[in-house]
Amino acid sequence: MMFITLKPRDQRHETAQQVIDRLRKKLANEPGANLFLMAVQDIRVGGRQSNASYQYTLLSDDLSALREWEPKIRKALAALPELADVNSDQQDNGAEMDLVYDRDTMSRLGISVQDANNLLNNAFGQRQISTIYQPLNQYKVVMEVDPAYTQDVSALDKMFVINSDGKPIPLAYFAKWQPANAPLSVNHQGLSAASTISFNLPTGRSLSEASEAIDRAMTQLGVPSSVRGSFAGTAQVFQQTMNAQVILILAAIATVYIVLGVLYESYVHPLTILSTLPSAGVGALLALEIFDAPFSLIALIGIMLLIGIVKKNAIMMVDFALEAQRNGNLTPEEAIFQACLLRFRPIMMTTLAALFGALPLVLSGGDGSELRQPLGITIVGGLVMSQLLTLYTTPVVYLFFDRLRLRFSRHSSQPVSE
Repeated sequence: MMFITLKPRDQRHETAQQVIDRLRKKLANEPGANLFLMAVQDIRVGGRQSNASYQYTLLSDDLSALREWEPKIRKALAALPELADVNSDQQDNGAEMDLVYDRDTMSRLGISVQDANNLLNNAFGQRQISTIYQPLNQYKVVMEVDPAYTQDVSALDKMFVINSDGKPIPLAYFAKWQPANAPLSVNHQGLSAASTISFNLPTGRSLSEASEAIDRAMTQLGVPSSVRGSFAGTAQVFQQTMNAQVILILAAIATVYIVLGVLYESYVHPLTILSTLPSAGVGALLALEIFDAPFSLIALIGIMLLIGIVKKNAIMMVDFALEAQRNGNLTPEEAIFQACLLRFRPIMMTTLAALFGALPLVLSGGDGSELRQPLGITIVGGLVMSQLLTLYTTPVVYLFFDRLRLRFSRHSSQPVSE
C-alpha cells in the first residue's frame, strides 16, 4: 500500500480524481500487479475495509453458490463503464489438499470413515487431549504430528489406519489426494456468508448511475434468489438518502404550506407562493448539468435551502397585494401590479445578497472545494432561474387562484332552491 500526498489545491490544476484517472491509464497494464487507486476519505460510513471507495455485498446461505456466482458478478461489474477498479475480498489463492475416500475399498478392509477422519484430526487438528497442572501454571497437551510433517504432503504416505481386525492399513491404500485452491477467509454478515465487491467511480460518473448499472447487471445475469446483493458502507447510506429525498422535499413543502396557510388564513395563496419552487428546482438541476457536477447529498442540501430562500420573492409580492386589496380597495390586478413595482427593489436586493453569498462556494479552489461546489452551484442556479421567472409567473398564478377562489365562494354563497 502506498500513500501519495498531492500539492495544495491552489498549486495544481488537476483535482485528485483527475490525477487518479491519469495514473490509472498509465499503470493499468503493469504485469503482475493489481492496481487500485482512490482518494483518501475523511469520513467513511460503515462497510468493510477494502481497496475502493464504494462497496456492494453479496450474501448467501449457500457458500458454494456464493463462490460460484461471485466471480461471474465481479466480471460483469468490471465491464460496466460506470465503475472502475472493481475488486473483491474473496481470495481463492489459498492452498489446500482434497482427500477422496474409496468407500468400497474401505468397506472391504473393515475401515470406517470415522476411523480415517479421527486419524487426520489427531495428526493435524491440534486437538487438546489433556492439561498438565503445576503450582504456578497449567499447560495444555495438544496431539499432533511433528511440525516438520505438517508442511509436507508426503507425510500422508506414512500414515496408517487401524482396521476392525487391529491391522494397520496405509492411508494411501484407500484414499487419494490432490492439491486445490481454497478461500483464505470466509466472511460473514449476520448468519450468511458474505463477499464484498468494491469499486470506484470514473470521472463524470455519479453514484446513482453506478447503482442503476449494478441493478441492471444483476437482473441480466439472472442471479438466483439464494445469492442476494445489497450496497454497503457509503453506497448504502447514499442509496437510503436518495430513497428518502422525495419524502424530505415533500415534507418541507407541506410544512411551508401549513405555515403560510395559517399566516394568510387562506388555502389558495400559499399555493401561489409555492409555485415559485419548480423554477428554482429546474435552475438548480440545469446548473449542475452545465457545470458537470454530481447530484450528491450536498446538492440535495442546496435544494432544501432553495425552498426557504426562493419563496421570499413571492411572499413579498403576495403579502403586499393582499394588504393593498384589503386596505387600499384595489382590484387584484391593480394590487399585484403595484406589488411588482414596489417590491422589485427589495426582491433584487435579497436575491443578489444570497447570490453573492453563494458565489464563493462555486469559485473556491482550495482544499475540499469539490465537496462545497455542488452546494453553491444549486443555490446560484436556482436563484437565477427563479429570479428570471417568478416576477412574471407569480402575478399570473396570483390572479388565477384569486379568480378560482371567487368562483368557489360564489357557488357556495348561492341559496339552495326549494
